[in-house]
Amino acid sequence: MWKQGLIETERGIFEYFTAGQGDPLAITHLYMAFDERGNLFATPFTDHYKVYLINTRGAGHSVKAENESQLSMKEAIKDLEAIRTALRIEKWAFAGHSTGGMLALQYAIDSPQSLTKLIAGCTAASKEYAGHKNSIYYSGNKCFPRIIEIMELLNNPNTVQEDRQKLGYEWALMSYYSEDRLKEAIKRPNSGRTVGENLDYFRKIEVKNFDLRNQLKNINIPNYIFAGRYDVQCPVEFGIEIADLIPQSQLIIFEESNHNPFIEEEERFREFVKTTL
Repeated sequence: MWKQGLIETERGIFEYFTAGQGDPLAITHLYMAFDERGNLFATPFTDHYKVYLINTRGAGHSVKAENESQLSMKEAIKDLEAIRTALRIEKWAFAGHSTGGMLALQYAIDSPQSLTKLIAGCTAASKEYAGHKNSIYYSGNKCFPRIIEIMELLNNPNTVQEDRQKLGYEWALMSYYSEDRLKEAIKRPNSGRTVGENLDYFRKIEVKNFDLRNQLKNINIPNYIFAGRYDVQCPVEFGIEIADLIPQSQLIIFEESNHNPFIEEEERFREFVKTTL
């Protein structure tokens, strides 16, 4: 189990969970709430780093947003900086998956002086991923209407827990190369509950103007990019684009993975983590 912490910062109180030993590494996601079970993306990093798994504003027991603009990526980075300062950490690494990867890129652009390295994967540097024919978020994709229904139902407080679990499984299955891997994953300790308000802000407001591509050339810290060959959320082309745009970037493509290579190709992902040391 991960150890819970609450830290008081100049921007409010934030909840986080720690595990592992080594240099500090922060992990979070824009619209997930974590708990003592940790997270399957974060777990491989605990073999080599002291991992801080952070609940962003509005998630878990972290401070609530006073207005919706506080749920933006740029505000999240200000919160992360306040957390780092309060923890008296001079610099830390940051790793992010999916929209956590988008946040990682934004962090490296806005506050590179605070980061030792950037690790980001199954992600994109612009809103263009949602317009790709292979993305389930593209309006022309056969899965798109159902995805919107699922999001709305998860955001509805009247949706009972049993239905939430079924909806979550259905959404997850779309993003797995093998259903067997998903079935294995749900038997393991894991957390990352969708926070409806945060998800709503991202998909209805933030993503509409999201485009970091012109700024990626300015990233000059060590960076490690990963992608799943069959990713249906952020297709592999967008991971390749990120690696092409960031100077001296290291890219690995997981050839038997959809959106979750840390589960779908777990041993190879652990080897990837070693390369970031």
